[in-house]
Amino acid sequence: MDKKDYEKAAANIHRYLCLDENVIKQSVNIGSESTSINASLEVLKNARQEMSRVVSEQFDIAVQSGNEADVEKFFKIFPWLKMEDEGLAKFSTYLSQEIAKSTSANLKQALNTESTHSRYNLVFSDILTLLFEGIARTIEKQQPLVETYYGPGKLFALMKNVQKECDKQAHLIMREFLKMRNFDEIERLVRQSMFTSSKKMEENRKLDPRKLETLLNEITVISSRAELYVRFVKRRIKADIEIVYPNKEEREESWLDFQKWIKNCDLSLFIHNVISKYIIIEEYYMKESIQKAIKLDYFEEGNFTSSVTDDIFFILRQCIKRSISSSSIDCVCAILNQAVTILEMDFKSMLKKTIDDGYFTGGVLDNISSAYNVMQSSFQQGKLQSVDEKTKDNQQLFLRTMNNCEVSSEHSLVLKNSLDHDINKVFHQHLDLHKAKFESCLADLSSLSSKFRSILEMALTELHGSVLKPEFRPLVSNFLSVSHNITEDDHDNYEANDPWVEEFIFNLQNLLNRFQSALLPNIFDQLVSYVVNEVVIQLEKTVFKSSFNRLGALFFDKELRSLVTYLTTATSWSVRDRFSRLNQISTILNLDAVQEIDDYWGQNAGALTWRLTPAEVRVVLALRVEFKMDEIRRLKL
Repeated sequence: MDKKDYEKAAANIHRYLCLDENVIKQSVNIGSESTSINASLEVLKNARQEMSRVVSEQFDIAVQSGNEADVEKFFKIFPWLKMEDEGLAKFSTYLSQEIAKSTSANLKQALNTESTHSRYNLVFSDILTLLFEGIARTIEKQQPLVETYYGPGKLFALMKNVQKECDKQAHLIMREFLKMRNFDEIERLVRQSMFTSSKKMEENRKLDPRKLETLLNEITVISSRAELYVRFVKRRIKADIEIVYPNKEEREESWLDFQKWIKNCDLSLFIHNVISKYIIIEEYYMKESIQKAIKLDYFEEGNFTSSVTDDIFFILRQCIKRSISSSSIDCVCAILNQAVTILEMDFKSMLKKTIDDGYFTGGVLDNISSAYNVMQSSFQQGKLQSVDEKTKDNQQLFLRTMNNCEVSSEHSLVLKNSLDHDINKVFHQHLDLHKAKFESCLADLSSLSSKFRSILEMALTELHGSVLKPEFRPLVSNFLSVSHNITEDDHDNYEANDPWVEEFIFNLQNLLNRFQSALLPNIFDQLVSYVVNEVVIQLEKTVFKSSFNRLGALFFDKELRSLVTYLTTATSWSVRDRFSRLNQISTILNLDAVQEIDDYWGQNAGALTWRLTPAEVRVVLALRVEFKMDEIRRLKL
């Protein structure tokens, strides 16, 4: 010790400390030898006390002078003197002082950052990142030293003390963040805007959502950096626990204690508090941005949809992706749920209302309603608009809304799949514990997609039932005005001047053309499908009211083929299956004799699947004027 060879002195004392003093005393006889041993032990005790004092003082001197080599040197000596707890405490204090010194300098520099600087809007997240990275580098550097000289299992004790300083410095940084970003006032205005009726809330006092973007972005970066730091600490402590506790129960108990501690540390609680406020501000941002998108909705000629659909889903994706970047699972779920709620309550409701209002056809009642609406809008807008113009605008709005429903349904599924990928990418290491929660949130988007499609189906039913069906039903009924009990001269005349099907196709084509250019191809195909189904039903009813001879049946077969050919070209969907019953009716009508049905029925049907019942076959046969009822009755079908 006099030569200041502290390592050697500590090593000698360590050998003494490893001995059992009672065993030494018992191994010697009472007398002079015993007196000598006791004296030596007393000297060693005093030497240990003196050495402990000197090492502690020298460590403090090394810390004050900033001599890192001496700090490490004396830190290694504490375990030799059985002073592990004091050594770890002093070393933690030293590391904390270094962290505080570095953070103070960084924070001072940050507060002097000019508002024109490229990193001004992220300056506090940058300072926190430097704090977390500095602590992480410190732990990575000192962990081998601690484990080598203090043994495994000491990292948690060291981390607890360092974390106290981390909490303190993070609190100082976040306090300045809240102050400089005017966070509390923004939160107050947001809450006031959200929970006060719009009539009472002055428009000019409402926060512009665009001004919140930089704040929201910085909060998510702060949360992400904090979460990354906490994960780093968890990995280090977990590895340390697994080495120290070979027993599974002890390991689990120690790990639960650590998790409880890290969850309740000041940093975790502060970030949780900020994120809870972020969720409210993000919700306000979403609602206000979407309301503005609805208000500014416009339609460009040549497009199928208006601007609102793409705008709304862009806003929602931006907000949800921002929440994912926070690395907070609870935050993502909250924003996802809120996004679905806004889509359902604000956007879906708006689309449904337009469809519920119906497609104005220009009828008497529609014109009375339209005239009233025109008067109201004229007074509000200060300009006159004719009923016809208003009706046309409402019709175009109805069709655009159908397209918006289709695109919204697709966008919902695209958004779901995209978010599923992003969530798995960001949270893949922690997804097992929260998989059910995420799946439930994403399932709501799938459900919403179905709801948009349901509104579209309502619109298709309305358009078909109130507009198309009333117009083409009389055209189908005209089939009855054309005789199919004809002579050869009549047949030749029909061939030259078709009496029904060409006019029917022409009128139907004109009717469908009114919608083809305004509807998305997929929706138009669905509309045509509705029309085909109804045409088949009405034509079949009409055919059963007609009568045919051989030439009339032959000409009906030609009419049917012409109609199928046209409808096949009118849509990308298959229509031939819909005409199966009519085709079979035509086949029966074109038989040369009643008995020929046996060549197509029963075992002779081959690949043909009959859609007509035996009773219906007899009814069709009875439509042929040449076929006798007695022969039809005798058939065994």
